[in-house]
Amino acid sequence: MASTADIKNGVVLSIDGQLWSVIEFQHVKPGKGGAFVRTKLKNVVSGKVVDRTYNAGAKIEIENVDRRDFSYLYADGDGYVFMDTSDYDQITVPGTVVGDAANFMLENQAVTIALNNGNPLYVELPASVVLEITYTEPGLQGDRSTGGTKPATVQTGYEIQVPLFLETGTRVKVDTRDGSYLGRVND
Repeated sequence: MASTADIKNGVVLSIDGQLWSVIEFQHVKPGKGGAFVRTKLKNVVSGKVVDRTYNAGAKIEIENVDRRDFSYLYADGDGYVFMDTSDYDQITVPGTVVGDAANFMLENQAVTIALNNGNPLYVELPASVVLEITYTEPGLQGDRSTGGTKPATVQTGYEIQVPLFLETGTRVKVDTRDGSYLGRVND
């Protein structure tokens, strides 16, 4: 068991059976009364953010979370197979853990997976990826003005909104956090 003196940014705590990452912390020593630690915690799985206050010296449970680089290999039923780039071990991560990241993963893409006692917690992608548009309606002449968008399906099967002038076969940069179009990629 650790105490509140061990709290630092990035440390993962186990609270009521759930894992919470410390985003911010502040040791407070008021003029009157006992010292305390004010923290802002983010749930590792759901992403929910909460504020929590601990009395100074309170016992807390720190968990070991190992973030390692993996390469995405292929989808296998309801799971996704990744290979550890350091020792070439393969792991299968359930679709529920991968979540929306599956919309932006291509074979052999580098990802970071957070592991706790060998169990995958979440998959982290780069901030943006380059994907090819596999289908979109053709733009009409005169639709080249700014501001207009249309749906386009990328090679992973995910649908994004792109400007009207883009055509099937165009490679685009996509933000992995919200699926927004960032720009065209010229080869």
